[in-house]
Amino acid sequence: MPITFIDREKELTFMESLWNRDNSFLPIYGRRRVGKTRLVKEFIWGKPSVYYLARNSTYRDNLLEFSRVVLEKYPSPYLTPSSFSGFVDVFRYLSEKGKVIVVIDEFPYLIQSDRKVLSEFQYIVDEVVRNSKIHLILVGSSVGMMEEHVLSQKSPLYGRRDGQIRLQPLDFFSSWKLLGVDVEEAVRIYGITGGIPAYLLLFRRFEDVRAVAFTKRGFLYAEGDFLLSSELREPRVYKLILKAIAEGRRRFNEISNFTGIPRSNLFKYVEALERLGFLRREVPVTASPKTKNTRYAIADNYMAFYFRFVERYRNEVELESLDFWGEFLEDYTRYLGGVFEGVAKEFLLGLNRAEKLPLRFTKIGRWWHKSEEIDLVALNERERKALFVEVKWKDLKEREARGILKDLGRKAELVGLNGWSKEYGLIAKRLEKKENLRQEDFLAWDLRDFEKVKTYLPLQ
Repeated sequence: MPITFIDREKELTFMESLWNRDNSFLPIYGRRRVGKTRLVKEFIWGKPSVYYLARNSTYRDNLLEFSRVVLEKYPSPYLTPSSFSGFVDVFRYLSEKGKVIVVIDEFPYLIQSDRKVLSEFQYIVDEVVRNSKIHLILVGSSVGMMEEHVLSQKSPLYGRRDGQIRLQPLDFFSSWKLLGVDVEEAVRIYGITGGIPAYLLLFRRFEDVRAVAFTKRGFLYAEGDFLLSSELREPRVYKLILKAIAEGRRRFNEISNFTGIPRSNLFKYVEALERLGFLRREVPVTASPKTKNTRYAIADNYMAFYFRFVERYRNEVELESLDFWGEFLEDYTRYLGGVFEGVAKEFLLGLNRAEKLPLRFTKIGRWWHKSEEIDLVALNERERKALFVEVKWKDLKEREARGILKDLGRKAELVGLNGWSKEYGLIAKRLEKKENLRQEDFLAWDLRDFEKVKTYLPLQ
């Protein structure tokens, strides 16, 4: 196909396995712009298929348009779009056409047009799809509606699917490949876009952020509001919560105090943001999942960028002023420290899968206790082995690196893994004389190592 398609091998392999069956029903969903339509079109390329993008319109209008698309692909001298009284009739017609993939994109629009659609599609799956060679794919950008009305036990379609795909953003290394820039520039852009393909394609270089996020006409200037409004009934409340976290209020009490939302009410809002993939709950890697020592972080790089920077500089953008640019660049460098931790975690996961580390870890995450923190701790609990890693988005002299590693050793003793085998590492933007550190059995990497290993990292 003419547009570069990156990654998604696992999803395509699974979809091909369903295609090899007599028939199938597959829901695909995920946040807007994540690449669901692109995935589906890649899959159906060269296969007998019907693709229909549902409209935010009436049931009758959608039925007529779907019928028109079907008849364009499979013409009949006796039928017109108005010949079909319902979707069941159209699928019966399709069932006579042999093996075919039927994709209905933005299926939640059909649900909104008339709730009877769900019962109608239950019948279609049970009585038409299962007795034919139809492979039905329902795609949705509203995560909430797809989970509630297609996947949940309350749905008439519950239990009928042959699997499901919740499409996630691309990882950093796939995003880097799509961008086609050097690794440092890729990290800088990834801090704005995350792994959302539609956002990545807006950038040829980091400086493009001026046009795409800091002008009133820029695609990413109002995208945050649009995403929340399309998923949530009270976007103003959710914006407050995300703003609180973006500004450093990461504990539950801090969020409650900043937003003025009582703790008893805050839980439902936080849970909704977690379910939609905008927020994640974090606990120290060595802690029990039930621990109260929790923090919250914005899980989506674009949303983190939006609430930390776009919201902050909205007045200047409205006045078409870039007087804040120098201040932004300085703060953005600090912001990239957290982004780079996520990238470094992906780097270690790739090395772990490739067996390029002195231990094969089964768990990795941050660790903290009171004022002490370690960026990444990787554990093999069965073999009682641990790897402690600090991550720095900066150029480090050898002396600075040794100081960081010495302090890392001190903090590692506070974790309480007595009797465990311990390894210590450092990942930086650039690390002077890292070979000297490696000779002393420290693990030391910088962006030059990312360049070297990206060709063999078994990503995704």
